[in-house]
Amino acid sequence: MDSHALIVKPETRTPAINVLGVMVTVLASGDATGSGEITLQEGQEGMGPPPHSHNWDESFFILEGSVEIQVDGRNELCGPGTLVHVPAGSAHGFRFGADGGKMLEFTGRDARATDMFKALADEIRPDAPDLAKVKKVFDRNGVALHI
Repeated sequence: MDSHALIVKPETRTPAINVLGVMVTVLASGDATGSGEITLQEGQEGMGPPPHSHNWDESFFILEGSVEIQVDGRNELCGPGTLVHVPAGSAHGFRFGADGGKMLEFTGRDARATDMFKALADEIRPDAPDLAKVKKVFDRNGVALHI
């Protein structure tokens, strides 16, 4: 897959989708970039994915509020301006802190995050997520659940 230039203006991006209680705006899919993916993620206190791992790198840049990041058994509360890099294969998860938060997510090449987000939004009720269904969507997208 060849990477290529992309410009996404606010008026041309797709609306946010509700992924397990986190509002995810896909700014750039792997198909659009020919490389990695970029999303904007916003959530209220306590929202975030269960611990998981996958075969692509992922990085988060905190824009607003706070996010408790779990990586390989380490928990750290992160505020605006913090960058967190998660290497492929590392067990990780996060929860938005008090008053919620907003962050950018960047994935490595060949990530399937945006496809997974769309499937989760389509198939799982965010107000009452069924963990067995979440696991099936994760499995289809190369993501291992760690709970």
